[in-house]
Amino acid sequence: MATILVVDDELGIRDLLSEILNDEGHTVELAENAAQARAVRSQLRPDLVLLDIWMPDTDGVTLLKEWASTGMLSMPVIMMSGHATIDTAVEATRIGATAFLEKPITLQKLLKAVDQGLNKAPPKPGNNAAAMPPVRIGGFVGNAELTVESVMTGGVLHEPMLDLGPQSSQSFNLEGPLREARDEFEKAYFEYHLSKESGSMTRVAEKTGLERTHLYRKLKQLGVDLARNKRNAL
Repeated sequence: MATILVVDDELGIRDLLSEILNDEGHTVELAENAAQARAVRSQLRPDLVLLDIWMPDTDGVTLLKEWASTGMLSMPVIMMSGHATIDTAVEATRIGATAFLEKPITLQKLLKAVDQGLNKAPPKPGNNAAAMPPVRIGGFVGNAELTVESVMTGGVLHEPMLDLGPQSSQSFNLEGPLREARDEFEKAYFEYHLSKESGSMTRVAEKTGLERTHLYRKLKQLGVDLARNKRNAL
């Protein structure tokens, strides 16, 4: 199997990704910052790198640019972040990143991105720039959401906005911090699917692409009332 370098300053994320990738049969090397990542890269050539963007010493995009300029970007690099902008995604793509994963990372997306990364040659710096479509920063294109992850994969998501229906329409506070707005949306999203699937955690897990244990933790974190949603579904 492959040797994968995971670069992230959060211990929990390093441990989780390491556990998942080891279970898939891969050999995993870990680095908590750019300095450690440089040291690992100088000793061996990993088959793929999972690289966090925001790190305390040197950010992931700067490290990616450094590897590209010194001829060390000889492996696919998948960028990771929970707070990246579309500008950052476009820049990383032009430098040579092959994909982007938005945190929290689902198991399904992680394994798919790793599999795709291992089965194609890393792009040469600049190759993706010509193919990158014009990008509008933020908002939506038509009824498709423009996200950082969709930009990294070459366009907008071809999925319609979630329609909660006239009786369950929801507004979100766009004046507050991003994380609070995201939590509000995610809570509404899961409550919608719980209601639609009559409170079935199995069907909601399949629908949302999450494992049941991850889904339970997520719902608890968001304060979703499972008992109420089951009653409402009856």
